[in-house]
Amino acid sequence: MKIQIKNENFILHPTGAVYWESKKMIIISDVHLGKVTHFRKHGIAIPQSAVSENFKKITEVLDYFLPEKIIFLGDLFHSAKNVEWDLFEEWISNHNQETYLVAGNHDIIDQKHYYEIGILVIDSLEIDHFLFTHHPTEKEDFFNFSGHIHPGIILRGMGLQSLKLKCFFQKNNQMILPAFGEFTGKFIMKPDSDHTVFAIAGDEIILINKNN
Repeated sequence: MKIQIKNENFILHPTGAVYWESKKMIIISDVHLGKVTHFRKHGIAIPQSAVSENFKKITEVLDYFLPEKIIFLGDLFHSAKNVEWDLFEEWISNHNQETYLVAGNHDIIDQKHYYEIGILVIDSLEIDHFLFTHHPTEKEDFFNFSGHIHPGIILRGMGLQSLKLKCFFQKNNQMILPAFGEFTGKFIMKPDSDHTVFAIAGDEIILINKNN
């Protein structure tokens, strides 16, 4: 779904990524690489195949948009290095995009390991009138892209049925991206009339609540 913010075109992708057309830049939040391996190590029954799913999704997005830059809005890795770091290092070696990691609360891996594979770790990033952070942040005259919350929305039917979906959650000067990673959970948002919600339903983006 293509949207416009501050006269700039952005495309919301069903993976949870956002593409900034004029900057040829892909924005991804809360991948939480290593989480599946962490869960399996502690006896939680998650299929081993889930480890590769995040890499497949990122590759799908890059192949679709062919961006020149990648910004990860924090929590790229769930915790300390594990076998998924080796997979990530191999994956990143096959891509030449300029890549930034806006550090999140889960990003505890020493920055030198990111620098060694060509990723710049930063606290925040400002481009034109757009501010990129991990935690939702308000700054005058800036539109903020962030993550951290893992926003979701509940859709209720005529009966008792309900459906929980990931969503892009937009306020007046802010958009919170859904968690990109597998098994990351959702925090159910309660939109007001001045919020805009874009739900992810399979391969579609659905406008649920439009800012008036």
